[in-house]
Amino acid sequence: MAEDRARDRNVPSTAGANAVDAFVREVGKLPVDHRPGGRGRLLFAMDATASREPTWDHACAIQGEMFVAADALGGLDVRLAFYRGFEEFKVSKWTSDGRELARLMSSVRCAAGRTQIARLLRYAGEQRRESRLDAVVFVGDCCEEDVDAVGHEAGQLGLLGLPVFVFQEGSDRTASRLFPQIAKLTRGAYCKFDRSSPDQLKRLLGAVAAYAAGGRSALLKYGKDQGGVAALLTSQMK
Repeated sequence: MAEDRARDRNVPSTAGANAVDAFVREVGKLPVDHRPGGRGRLLFAMDATASREPTWDHACAIQGEMFVAADALGGLDVRLAFYRGFEEFKVSKWTSDGRELARLMSSVRCAAGRTQIARLLRYAGEQRRESRLDAVVFVGDCCEEDVDAVGHEAGQLGLLGLPVFVFQEGSDRTASRLFPQIAKLTRGAYCKFDRSSPDQLKRLLGAVAAYAAGGRSALLKYGKDQGGVAALLTSQMK
């Protein structure tokens, strides 16, 4: 499995453009706009187990761009969540400072352990019930738990109207089947990424931040301002 992951990281994805196009179509179908007034809230969740260590710093640098971009949009609070090691699950405080959250992310170090995706989704559901949470971003590369249990928690988020935007690193077979289902059950979106498409990922993450901060109208404006992949995303909403 380790050899497969290493090979996946070294071979550019020929399906990258198709994956981005699919993500564009899915986000464009989101029916719910951001409620007027108040600040948008986004939970940014990451797999910090050992399998992601080789690309962790690279991923943090890209994901940090999202928070810097969201800072410029205004009206967005972000909370970082990650799991690693032996049942270790941590969540940061809410912050509206993108650079501070990027700093927190860069201070995290990966540790060997099993995935805790079901636990993560369950936590997101609790947050949705207790306070407003507008969207979840999840970045991971594999699943080592009961996929039915994960699917159940995803279905609960769908009932709560909380979309999960899933970004898969690598080509783990279980994740490739499960992650799109998480997005589908929560009415979110799914996209696979690798080191060959950093600019695309930056813009897609920025688009998700725009959606969480201001809904479809903010997403349209972001697409117009940024062009490229973001413009393709918003064109699907017209």
